[in-house]
This record gives sequence, structure tokens and C-alpha cells, in this order.
Amino acid sequence: MARGVLGPVLVLIGGLITQVLPWSSPMASAPVLEPLRDSTAGRMFGLVVVMAGLALLGSAWLTLLHATHPETGRDPLDRLRTARIAGLAWSLPLLLAPPLFSRDGWSYAAQGALTHLGLSPYIWTPSIFDGQIKEGVDPLWWNTPAPYGPLPLGWGSQVAALTDNPWLMVIGYRLLALLGLALLAWATPRLARAGGADPARASALVLAAPITVVHGVGGVHNDLVMAGLMAAALALAMERQLLLAAAVTGAAAAVKLPGGLVGIAVALVSLPLAAALYPRLRRMLVVAAVAVGVLVGSGIAVGVGTGWIHALNAPALVPTPLSMTTWVGILIGETSIVRGLGLAVVAVAAAWLALRGRTGDPAYAVRAVALLVTALLVLSPAVREWYFLWPLPFVAAVPWRRPVEQLVRDLALVLGIAAPLDSSLRGAPAEVVVVLGLVVLTVLRLRSYAGAVEVRRRERLQAGAMARRRRESRLDVF
Repeated sequence: MARGVLGPVLVLIGGLITQVLPWSSPMASAPVLEPLRDSTAGRMFGLVVVMAGLALLGSAWLTLLHATHPETGRDPLDRLRTARIAGLAWSLPLLLAPPLFSRDGWSYAAQGALTHLGLSPYIWTPSIFDGQIKEGVDPLWWNTPAPYGPLPLGWGSQVAALTDNPWLMVIGYRLLALLGLALLAWATPRLARAGGADPARASALVLAAPITVVHGVGGVHNDLVMAGLMAAALALAMERQLLLAAAVTGAAAAVKLPGGLVGIAVALVSLPLAAALYPRLRRMLVVAAVAVGVLVGSGIAVGVGTGWIHALNAPALVPTPLSMTTWVGILIGETSIVRGLGLAVVAVAAAWLALRGRTGDPAYAVRAVALLVTALLVLSPAVREWYFLWPLPFVAAVPWRRPVEQLVRDLALVLGIAAPLDSSLRGAPAEVVVVLGLVVLTVLRLRSYAGAVEVRRRERLQAGAMARRRRESRLDVF
């Protein structure tokens, strides 16, 4: 547990050196940090500190996965409590950090300020500001409308009403990320029980994973609260709270539109087994009506209406290395067509699931959301590391075969460890090479560590089994 806390502390310290800070912010001109931030050697030192922190976090998480494994024989509630405490304790050191490994947090602050001024971020952009609010925003997004739903904009508006300091605005958004973490802490065990997985191990995989701590909390990305709302919606539907589940589905879509996909599973799981077509369509309509009502109503309440519709293509304006459809489209020279086909495949899969998916089966619903949201992620025209938070709570709740479990674990690890390879390294080839080397070495070392932990776990299990057999043989003699 202590190792997992020390890691984010080091990430915080290194991040104050390496991340882009508005010069008017309190830490930008700190006497100790300013000379480090102004020199290549100082930034290299900061990157090494960050990588050391990420390595500690990664090793602590791998140990946590072992400690929360059901084969350890520990009490299930104790293991679940350990996973929840780790997720919170490892996230808290980053509460006061600047936006890490992405400058999106500064964009959120600017968008919240625009909303507070009564200017829709779907029309107006951070370029209208001068001074500290604009300083931290990536120039790529100075003239780009907000691609987010009305809920985070409304939250940012309330924060901007309290302060005009962009650092404090970012902290306000990080509280929203912690709310998403709390929703996941509540919903993940329920999804795991329904899906047939161990609740404690699923919680450890979701709440304390490097991708969650580093990108969800450290990066202040809205994807964490969207994932929390999606998980909560399905968990509520399993507890027969259909209207509330539908409303939470609308709230997830009001953060980012992909969150609305969980509404299909909400409808399916709330129906009786083998429901006919008409009851199925009626239930889908009820869920859609409530969710759309929340989505549109929140936009009206915040004062931005439905302008998010016109900004949906904003994330795809900049090609992302993780988007498969973008790369295929570039290779064959038909990027728009390939991207459109990818989204069409997802739409067809969603329609098939709505019309033909199994009803009244919680395990099926969890697996269906895991596969559908993963398909959207793989075929999306824009994919960033933190988008992998979308399917994570659902994937963790399914007892996959060992190769798939290992793939999920490795992705949650590698995407967190590789976070320093972000846009702040543009134009710094020496730093890119150094960080890439550190990332590869760290990942290889942690993979080796994970293998050693697994071997020790199996040896302990075998020793325990042999001891039980010896005890049983002695009892048979008597």
C-alpha cells in the first residue's frame, strides 16, 4: 500500500517539472522548480522521477492483484476493502497536481469559464481568452469547440463561479473524476457478482490500475466519470430500478455521448427471460426516452442546449496513433469512408443486440456491454489512451480465459506506464528517446515481476494443497 502511495507522489513531483503550467499559476515560477523546468537536464530529471513513480505504482498494483486473488483464501470483504482503499489512497496524492500527461484539464477550465460567462463552448473557444486561462490550453484546441456533453460543462461553470484561478478549476474537475472513481467502487463489485467474476479482484483491476490512477485521476479526463455512470446505470438496472438506471444512462451520455450505449443493456436486463419483440421495443423506447430527456434537459439547464451535436467530430480532427480505422483509411487513401464503416459496424452490432440480445440475464448483459463498448473503442475514428477506461469496469466483471485476462491486465498497465509519451514532448527528440527507453525497460521489468508473483502464488497454492492432503491422510489412518 505504501509503495502505491509513494509512486503517485513521485509522479506529482516530476509532473510539476515536466507538465505545461500557466506562468501565472502558483507553482510555475516556484524558486526550486523554475530552473528545472527551463533546462533540458532539469526536464530529463523530472521525467526520470515520473517514470520511477510509475514503476512503483505498477509494481504495487501487480502485488495488489495477487493480494486480492480469491485463491489467497482471505475473507472476500477484506479483499474488497483492500482494493477500494488502494484505489482511493493511490489517487489522493494527485488531487492537487496539474493536469498530467495531457493538457486537456486546462481546456476543461477554459470551457467551464466560457459556460459561466454564458458563452456556449460548442460555439465559442478558448481563443477568446487572454492570460492565465488560455496559457495552459494546447494550441491545437484553441479554436476547437468542446466535444463533451453538458454535465462537465455545467460542473465547470459552477467551479468557475467560485474561482478564476485555472489551477483551482482543474482541482474542481479532479473532484468530478474522484466522483467517477466512487461510482466505480460502488458498481464494479455488483457487476462482477452478476457477471461471475470475483468482486475484489475486479475492483482491484478497475480502481487502482495505472490507467485509472494516471489518466483518469491524474489526467483529469471526463472518461472516468462517464465510465462510473455507465457502470452505475447497469448495476441499478440489475437491482430493478429501471427509471433511475435510465436517468443515469442519460447522465453518462451527457458527459460523453458513447456513455449512452449502456442503455441497451439496461433495457435487456430489466426484461423477463426470453422477452418477445414488442415488450423489448417498448422497454428500449422507455429507456431511450428517459435518457434523452436527461441529456437534452441537462443541456437546457446548463444553458448550452444541444450544441454538442455539432462538436462530435472534434476529437477526430487530430489523427491518433491508436485509431485502427484511421490508420487503415490513411493506408488506402479513404479515411472518411473507413471511419464511417467502422462506426456503421458498431451501429449494426448495437441494433442486433437491442433486437436479438438475451433478456433477463445479468451475466449476458455485462458481457454484451463489455464487447459492444470494446468494439466502439477499436473502431472509433479517435482513440486515446484514457478511452480504454470506457469498457474497463465491464471487462473486469467477466471471467475471461487466462490469455484475455492477461491482455486486459497488460493494457491497463502499459497504457498507464507509457503516459509520459504525451504531446508535451513534441519537438524534443532526445527526451522522446529517453522516455521511450525508460517505458520499455519499466514495462519489461514489471512483466517479469508479474510472472514471478504468479509463480510464487502457484507455489503457495501447491504447498497448501499438499499440506491439506497430508492432514487428510493422517486423519484417514486414525
